[in-house]
Formats: sequence, structure tokens, C-alpha cells
Amino acid sequence: MAIKKILVVDDSPTDRQFLTDLLAKNGFSVSTADSAEDAFAKVKQSRPDLVLMDVVLPGQNGFQATRTLARDEATKAIPIILCTSKGQETDKVWGMRQGARDYITKPVNQADLLAKIAALG
Repeated sequence: MAIKKILVVDDSPTDRQFLTDLLAKNGFSVSTADSAEDAFAKVKQSRPDLVLMDVVLPGQNGFQATRTLARDEATKAIPIILCTSKGQETDKVWGMRQGARDYITKPVNQADLLAKIAALG
């Protein structure tokens, strides 16, 4: 399945804008959410091909949101890449155990992110 629509979930307006600009410039259709709750509504509404999920979010964190999406029959086929400043090996392992397909740390290396998206497509 080719990835065309991406949902960026990040509470930082700066990070959301950076990722939106990068992805749009590379031909993706991008929507954004600033919390896990907002992300759940948008995933159900727009059915993105991929979710880029921050870990540090208000309310439910990105690990919890990833687990919820990965275990829901309606959304479990949508791949999630955790995109976060939490770069410890334990964070990466925990994120993958919650259902993420990949993990990238901030500041985001543009080529690495695009390669990870291409690998999922």
C-alpha cells in the first residue's frame, strides 16, 4: 500500500509545522492533531495511511495512544512511527512493544524519515 495521507500528532506547533512542510513538499497529504484524543477522532474520520506520533503529549501520551490504535480492529492496520525527543533505547523498545512500526528521534533527519516512510509503503 502506497502511503499518501499522513497524520502528524504533536503538541508542538513548531514541530507540526516542520513535519507538515517536509511531508507536503515530498508529495504527501498531511493532517495534524495536537493530542491523542484529537488523533483518535482524526484517524477515524480521515483514515490516514500512516501516523507520525509524538510521545510527550497532553493527556494520554504517545505510547498509550499507539497502544490504543494498534489494538483497535478498526485502526490496527495503520502503521505508526513514533517521532519523539525520547531517544533512550528503553523508550524505543517500549514504543515498538506498544505497536509502533518504527521510531525516529528529534531533531528529525529528513532523509531518515522519508526512508522509513518509503520502507513502510
